[in-house]
Amino acid sequence: MEFIAKSGSPEKQRSACVVVGVYDSRKMSGRAKQIDQASGGMISGLLRRGDMDGKWGQTLLIPNVPNMPFERVLLIGCGKEREFSEQRYLDTIAKAARVLNETGSTEMTSYLAELEVKGRSNAWKVRQAVITTETALYRFDQLKSNPKQPRRPLRRVVLAVPKRSDIAGAEQAIADGKAVSAGVALTRDLGNLPGNICTPQYLADQAAQLGEHYGLSVMVLGIEDMEQLGMGALLSVARGSRQPPKLIVMQYRGADDDQAPVALVGKGITFDSGGISIKPAAQMDEMKFDMCGAASVLGTLKAAAELKLPVNVAGIIPACENMPDGNANKPGDIVKSMSGQSIEVLNTDAEGRLILSDALTYAERFKPSAVVDIATLTGACVIALGKQASGLMSNHEPLARELLAAARESYDRAWQLPLWEEYQTQLDTNFADMANVGGREAGTITAACFLSRFARKFKWAHLDIAGTAWAGGKEKGATGRPVPLLTQFLISRCREKTGQRPSA
Repeated sequence: MEFIAKSGSPEKQRSACVVVGVYDSRKMSGRAKQIDQASGGMISGLLRRGDMDGKWGQTLLIPNVPNMPFERVLLIGCGKEREFSEQRYLDTIAKAARVLNETGSTEMTSYLAELEVKGRSNAWKVRQAVITTETALYRFDQLKSNPKQPRRPLRRVVLAVPKRSDIAGAEQAIADGKAVSAGVALTRDLGNLPGNICTPQYLADQAAQLGEHYGLSVMVLGIEDMEQLGMGALLSVARGSRQPPKLIVMQYRGADDDQAPVALVGKGITFDSGGISIKPAAQMDEMKFDMCGAASVLGTLKAAAELKLPVNVAGIIPACENMPDGNANKPGDIVKSMSGQSIEVLNTDAEGRLILSDALTYAERFKPSAVVDIATLTGACVIALGKQASGLMSNHEPLARELLAAARESYDRAWQLPLWEEYQTQLDTNFADMANVGGREAGTITAACFLSRFARKFKWAHLDIAGTAWAGGKEKGATGRPVPLLTQFLISRCREKTGQRPSA
């Protein structure tokens, strides 16, 4: 998809379609008024006749607008002007993209980014327009024998900004948006692949391809390497599978070698049956999404490389399957982690924290400035926060604030939960240093408490994306979250440390 920033009045645009907003009660936006006046009142006449009244979700495609150089105009209902929020803006962008993609307009000039969104800059609106348009038009049909493609899909989007002086900022916002979109698309593609294709080896191959394309350092550790490192927790999860586990280690170097990297650790369970503590059959197919944390690390590294961010990033992905087998973990088994701490496995379906524990210990060797792990870790997080926000817990409050700020800026939202010492006692057991579960109460928090025991030597944060990484039901599929949040986190760190990359 091609995106271009441009300024100028709509009555001067030679375009296949111009897109403008209409608020509830037939209130035209400023640009809609300009078209109406130049066309001799065509839009106001249609509104008076009741063809549209501006309620949210309405669309009206008008051909042959008098005195206009463009072919058609698309009116988008924006709802009540005072209720035009960030979410309503994004929904409006998506609506316009889908309508025009299905009606044969290969090009559009959109004035929606000029609509007022309280507290948001022109650059933010442009960047979100790029990401939202790409997200709305994303398709995953490469495994279908006869995929249905739009006859004339949307290929070129001109995003109008109010003044010529806004164009430079908008162009940077477009670059940011395209990079984030590329990372999101990669994450979604990997998440949507079935477990018989997206195996640990497949993830390792994708990392190698990414490394070759962008000049990243990639190292893949196998079973013998992990045995030498003493990664007993990770290896215990993999024992029940015929797919050998992999520890994928990637390094993006955009800054001086002496700058401590940010480490991103992504859970890569390419299929999670629950192991001996097997899951119910209903929706078990969605457990192919249990590697979305790993996919988001790959997607974020792709975005960082596209933007050439002046930061060093280490990506660490423990990848394996969790399957039932005669050699699989059993409830009550005790395993020894790379850190030397012993773990009683009370529930084999709490496997993500086991593989992450060894990956977090491995991260110590990078002497990181910060470590963020990303995992589809607990169903309890879905109950607590739904599909709207990722759960955030951290042992370092300034790091938590950085991530929350990045979540607000990117509109890839997160919500901080407590990580109080009192919760740690729920992991007590008579037989090992800790249990891998802490009971039904505060399941998301006790999972983070478990991980915190392997993150004492660095500043660490945990993102539980069990509710945000994929959608179920009719719209089933990976979302690509939290790539926008993580990319903004890196962008903001660059701005703070070097001043080289202003945030959009």
